Amino acid sequence: MTGPTLVVVDMQQVFGAPASPWFTPRFAEAEAVIAGMVPAFDRVVFTRFVAPERPEGAWVPYYEQWPFALVPADDPIYDLVLSFRDSGHPVVTETTFGKWGPALREALDGSQDVVLAGVSTDCCVLSTALGAADAGVRIRVAADACAGLSDADHQRALDAMALYAPLIEISDSTAILGGLR
Repeated sequence: MTGPTLVVVDMQQVFGAPASPWFTPRFAEAEAVIAGMVPAFDRVVFTRFVAPERPEGAWVPYYEQWPFALVPADDPIYDLVLSFRDSGHPVVTETTFGKWGPALREALDGSQDVVLAGVSTDCCVLSTALGAADAGVRIRVAADACAGLSDADHQRALDAMALYAPLIEISDSTAILGGLR
């Protein structure tokens, strides 16, 4: 049996570029930790958040608030950051905050053990963790490989996910990588 799958959530230009309205402070710190983790995993999956072609329901006022983001999925703002762009690993693209669904399930290739990293802790990481845990997947969140919209929001999201123990475990990259050996 192979080890866990590293799922890297939304390490994209739209969240990493300081000029972006969705810039995530500490993005670069999380990116550096993730870059150190990727080589240690046999399986890695990246995810991307993109806008829908036509928002529906509650997404309509959301994109009225954030019209800059209502661009096609192939717009450069939705590219993975350069350090991960041509990694050769599968990329799952969704129009939802939570990336758990048929495409990610398929990309996991049967794995029921996932390490989550990425941005933002208080949105897409949290939403992905809860959906996957509900589906019975073991989730470990590498807290130092995530970044939130603020340090307080990052911590609140980690604390919320910790309430789902033992389905979701909050850890750090050092402990997770140490367990792979």
